[in-house]
Amino acid sequence: MSTSRALSTETTGTLAAVKASFDYSPSERLLKVAYRIENASDGPVAVFDRGDRHAVLSRQHAAGAVPAPFFAVDEEGGVTLSHEALPLPTPAPTSPPTPLAAKVAPGASIEGSFEFALPMSLEGDRLRWCVGVAPFTEADFSAGEKVAGVDLWRASFAVVESQQRLCTAWFDLERGAFTESTP
Repeated sequence: MSTSRALSTETTGTLAAVKASFDYSPSERLLKVAYRIENASDGPVAVFDRGDRHAVLSRQHAAGAVPAPFFAVDEEGGVTLSHEALPLPTPAPTSPPTPLAAKVAPGASIEGSFEFALPMSLEGDRLRWCVGVAPFTEADFSAGEKVAGVDLWRASFAVVESQQRLCTAWFDLERGAFTESTP
């Protein structure tokens, strides 16, 4: 594939639906992702695409913005990019990376976008993006504030276990197309 063009995919879970558009430039090894997450449940949901409190306090990214995703490569050569709540590291740091989440009301949606430059050393022939969502419960979230048009909340580390991971279809980097099959 020599030119970039945006292609879309959709996935639906019990809490939310994700519509994502991938625009990959092979010459730059740059992936641009734009997405919309719709709350498909009867109650509010938390979407973990806003990073963590420590990164905001240390000015690594702005509150309410979508940070760079985490990435991992599996044994079959698949690259998974993700935005999700991560467990508290052991030993716990002085300033823990408290997950931040956007609260999305029933029937409402949130949009976001990010870019990811694939490192030259990163080998993999297919890629997907995953996002964590969880039921929004008063017991697990605190310090809500409106930031950059986002209803942003701090999450307890207990949400790591209750989040649902929604992943796009695999995107074949060489063909520049989504594929439904997974190895």
